[in-house]
Amino acid sequence: MSDDNQEVNPSRRRFLQRSLALLPAAAAGSLLTTGNTAQAAQSEGVSAHYVPVFFNNDEWRFLLAAVDRLIPQDELGPGAVSEGVPIFIDKQMELPYGHGQLWYMQPPFADGVPELGYQSSLAPRETYRRGIKAINAWCISEYGKVFAELTHSQQEAVLTQLEKGELNRDGAPGALFFTQLLENTKEGYLADPLHGGNQTLASWKLIGFPGARADYPQVMDNPNRPYPPGPVSISGKRSV
Repeated sequence: MSDDNQEVNPSRRRFLQRSLALLPAAAAGSLLTTGNTAQAAQSEGVSAHYVPVFFNNDEWRFLLAAVDRLIPQDELGPGAVSEGVPIFIDKQMELPYGHGQLWYMQPPFADGVPELGYQSSLAPRETYRRGIKAINAWCISEYGKVFAELTHSQQEAVLTQLEKGELNRDGAPGALFFTQLLENTKEGYLADPLHGGNQTLASWKLIGFPGARADYPQVMDNPNRPYPPGPVSISGKRSV
């Protein structure tokens, strides 16, 4: 992760390529202080009047800053904040998913390989609550500021440490929290706008995904060619 566009662009392309596999489920799943806050207020995706349902003010500032670093805005398109990804995540925390009601959450709990599925004793909303509190406390001890007030390079360094599992505090494993945050950010960025993220259909347009169109007969005889019309959401929203 870097502010240098020459490094960001390949990262964004690799991210979208790796995330293509999520699209069918996401589409069908009818299912910052300073500059970061200003960007969110001016965007189409994050309304200045949106009031988080689950996250408190400190947690919301962290979320805005963190997803902005995971998928920043660049010449290829809007970033996670402007596409409403924080709203998507906030809404998910109040659904059965956020409460951990979609899978078995009874002991015993043990570390397992990814193929065995979710193994933590923490529901996603608990992972966020504990994780953000622990990270902000660590940032204050190291930098004298909470995560949202750090520079972009400092924020990226913290996220890198989390990804590597180097920040484990107060019962909040860093790698688990980073995985949760990254997965939800990708889901929100690629989801149907009905769920809060991908508000301008920017991610679908960038990778050529047609969305919830009724049929494709006019292009079935032209494989490996871009689909001419822009994407359409479940609600009928179209990209510009």
